[in-house]
Amino acid sequence: MMASLVWSSRAIVPAVRSVVRCRVMRALLLGLVAASMLLVGPRDARALTVQEAILRAKPAVALVTAEIRADVTMNCGQGLVTVSPSPFVETGTGWFVDGRGWLVTNAHVVDPAHRLPPWVTHELKKKAIEQACVEPQLRAQGLMRGQRPDVEERIRRQATDQALATAKVATFPRITVMLSNGAKLPAEVKKFSPPPTLGSDGRPLPDYGRDLALLRVKDGVYPAIGLSKREFQIGDPVHILGFPGVVLSHELLNQSATLEASVTNGAVSGVKQDAIGQDLVQTDAPAAHGNSGGPAITDDASLVGVMTFVSLSASGAIVQGYNFLIPAKDVAKFLQGTEVTRPGESQFNAVWAAGIEAFLTGSYSTAVAKIGEANALLPGLTDVKRLLAEAEEKVKHPPPRPFPWAWATLGVTFLSVGAYGGMWGKRWWKNRYRVQPTQVIGFIERGLSPVLLDVRTKTDYETSPLKLPGAIRLEPEHAATADPPIVREQLIVAYCTSPEEATSARVAAVLRQRGWKDVRILKGGLGGWTNARLPVEAKASLPSIGLEIYKSLSLGDIERRRFKPGEFIFREGDDPRGEAYLIHAGAVEIRRSFDGTEKVLNRQGEGELLGEMALFRKGPRSASAVATADTELLIIKEERLEWLIRNRPQLTVELLKRLSNLVVATDQERAQAGIVR
Repeated sequence: MMASLVWSSRAIVPAVRSVVRCRVMRALLLGLVAASMLLVGPRDARALTVQEAILRAKPAVALVTAEIRADVTMNCGQGLVTVSPSPFVETGTGWFVDGRGWLVTNAHVVDPAHRLPPWVTHELKKKAIEQACVEPQLRAQGLMRGQRPDVEERIRRQATDQALATAKVATFPRITVMLSNGAKLPAEVKKFSPPPTLGSDGRPLPDYGRDLALLRVKDGVYPAIGLSKREFQIGDPVHILGFPGVVLSHELLNQSATLEASVTNGAVSGVKQDAIGQDLVQTDAPAAHGNSGGPAITDDASLVGVMTFVSLSASGAIVQGYNFLIPAKDVAKFLQGTEVTRPGESQFNAVWAAGIEAFLTGSYSTAVAKIGEANALLPGLTDVKRLLAEAEEKVKHPPPRPFPWAWATLGVTFLSVGAYGGMWGKRWWKNRYRVQPTQVIGFIERGLSPVLLDVRTKTDYETSPLKLPGAIRLEPEHAATADPPIVREQLIVAYCTSPEEATSARVAAVLRQRGWKDVRILKGGLGGWTNARLPVEAKASLPSIGLEIYKSLSLGDIERRRFKPGEFIFREGDDPRGEAYLIHAGAVEIRRSFDGTEKVLNRQGEGELLGEMALFRKGPRSASAVATADTELLIIKEERLEWLIRNRPQLTVELLKRLSNLVVATDQERAQAGIVR
């Protein structure tokens, strides 16, 4: 292959000599030909640095949590009582083996939620006994925890003897996967090989397995780690990635510690077998509780093994230097028969690896483009954000790099000037009539009295209740024929809600052709005006909370739902599904059942916020909502509502007023009913 390329270059160069007279240009052309040969020809795989190998693999690592909530019903001696003890939680580490949403972790990490072994329900019962039986009796005797250990232990034994055997437990298991961008994804176990278990005689039990679980999260584009195909050797480098509990619970670390995986380094220190003869890789890389299920990679960023267990001393402390991995070949066997047929395949990996390589080789602009592309595929991953910020900083403030060819520098300068000049000229031409909202305020303060012209399309105008104060309406379809009551010399500022102010630009051009001399375009349109916290007014009477929400919504990308009279929007006890609603049109009754009788608590109309209480309480719907007329709702997702509350102070104030009024009204009703807390 290389010989044919050399021969081709000899055929090209003589043909060029007749045209290229300049020795310097000839040398440049030869350099370009050589460079193209290197690009097209085969190259040996580039060895990765430790930093690059870890960066490639780390985004694919996720925190796996198995959580079991429960309702426990028992008799502490005074009749049946039901309590919800603090949930049982097991955390470990998982890693994406397939970029479509498949993860591998240890079976013992998800076993409590997957199979619900008896010891889990036993632990929940003990917690419930403490909560429902022990603590109330201590309080009844005027004691606090630890004040009288002998009395406390006696109460605990009595409660345990009486309640433990008859306690009934309703469990609610859940497995979640948290990415380094903070996203929590529900996961389902698709394949399970039980953890190693020994009987009381120290012999393996029949279900002794490989301690692997394959999880599935929702479809998407995720990073992935491939499996090493070469046989490992003693001394091979090992980097264990995961979420050790000592870091997750460290009192001096902030919440970000739960998002970003930790890395420990070591080497393969031995080859062992477990109690039933399965291969294990011994490593001296440090690990702790919480690393279970985490990937151990080598210097080419591929998986050498999966962390499975550590070694403990007689006192129960971890003995570092003697940790064990499930080898990659056994992971490959475990994946047989599943939908994971190409471990490590991911659309994310290619652009992320290209971005890392560009960054480490100093091609910062390329790095920004590639890392930005990776960030667009799965936004907000910790390592991706950090490297993108560093690359952007390098682009803004590049390190000094000598360049020997002065003419090339001059050529690049001319090209840059031309490109930036063209970009600047294009931008200036596009924005020559555009003005910022703050500039409009400046016009008003200077006494120019600009006329605000509402040129939104008919659909946009009819679906949004907001407008700029004192604005004159002009339908864009009639701009060529209508005669707005504006003198020809008057300053006009047109606004709309279309992308890049396209409607305003079109109407402004028509008006200038018809003789209005000074027609400007409001940059950002109605949304830019409200984002600048400038006053707006409603076309119809709206409650203040609705007005504040409309200021912050772009109606074009908000989901809508319509209901006929008598239709239930939601029912009491329903899961809120992370949704609140703004009544865009129509009317809604809030109803609640009291002793089997449904009563109307409230009636809400246009511009009212509905269903937010369940989101604040993280609980089910406390009442039902029924449309009493043809009703249209705007769907506000929980994360969007939280963002609005955090970033729109006036909306937060209106919500506080609403909640305060609700509390006062509730207290008055309780007082009138003779209810004393």
